[in-house]
Amino acid sequence: MKKAWMGIAVLIAIALAVFGFGPALVENRMNRVRTSGSPVSDRARQLHRRLIIADLHADTLLWQRDLLEKNSRGQVDIPRLIEGNVTLQAFTVVTRAPRGLNMVRNTDESDLVLPLILVQGWPIGTWTSAKQRALYQAHKFARAASTSSGRLVWIKSAADLGAYLERRRHEPDLTAGFLGIEGAQALDGDLRNLQELFDAGFRMMSPTHFTDNTFAGSATGSEKLGLTPAGRTLIKEMEARRMIVDLAHASSQTIADVLTIATRPVLVSHTGVRATCDSNRNLTDEQIRGIAKTGGLVGIAYFEAAVCGTDSAAIVRAIRHVRDVVGVDHVALGSDFDGAVRVPFDASGLVLITEELLNAGFNESEIAMIMGANTLRFLATNLPF
Repeated sequence: MKKAWMGIAVLIAIALAVFGFGPALVENRMNRVRTSGSPVSDRARQLHRRLIIADLHADTLLWQRDLLEKNSRGQVDIPRLIEGNVTLQAFTVVTRAPRGLNMVRNTDESDLVLPLILVQGWPIGTWTSAKQRALYQAHKFARAASTSSGRLVWIKSAADLGAYLERRRHEPDLTAGFLGIEGAQALDGDLRNLQELFDAGFRMMSPTHFTDNTFAGSATGSEKLGLTPAGRTLIKEMEARRMIVDLAHASSQTIADVLTIATRPVLVSHTGVRATCDSNRNLTDEQIRGIAKTGGLVGIAYFEAAVCGTDSAAIVRAIRHVRDVVGVDHVALGSDFDGAVRVPFDASGLVLITEELLNAGFNESEIAMIMGANTLRFLATNLPF
């Protein structure tokens, strides 16, 4: 009997170690920040404090940490957003991802997210349902907003955004977020689930993530086809609800198909451009022009595979290219923070982009638009009323 209890005690100890320390070890490995000793000028610091800053993509809700506390791991939390003067952060949920992620070809035969959520102790319903994974992450965000003492404001409508921006004029130590979905696999293959996700607060969704699905082909999928008939219906249903269509990860044919049928502006939440970083995942100049023609935005990501560099200069090279192709009105920030990527800085370090934009010759009006004014204008026009 004594040996049996000792065995049980060992199993309990192992379980506690896995569930207690496993998530932190995984995230420390996957969401890294490069240390940067780059100097920041007084001019950049002063300008940065005056800016409205918005970021179109962060996968923070996938990870097990307290959003309201400043963390030593990962790249986004509320204190670091406030420290970085971030006015608005898109919190985009991941529901599935394949093992062996790459920028060429992925299939949906495996599920890399499942082991992570098991270790993190997510509810049983999330083990087999992508929709439930999305809803659980929305619940995590709702809980953080409701217990933040007003520091984190949840934006669901243009009216919410307007009221928040007015409040923030007098209370600058606030931040806000809105919810997006990375890949329509979150619908579990059923268009009827779109309304439930909308009711849960999601206001942006991309048709695909790393793999092809029922609705569309991915830039890194196995077939890379375009919109399916169900996908065409999905775009129409999203537009009817004033949900924003995000073309991040979409195949070239999916992008072309969406641009053909879209009646509202679309965006790409996090990407690079092929002119500065030739990747299957990045946008061509023709695609950039097509997105801009809808009145849309191109959000530039920060990780090396997107910008072919490991510093803010690489990010600004991509930003400058979009500006040169379609004008400064159509470029935005789309970090991909907490997306299992290594980035030059976390949310508290965005002043490094402001500094680099100044160094690259952008004027203060252009910098204001890039850092957030374009995104806030887009959302004010395109969110539900």
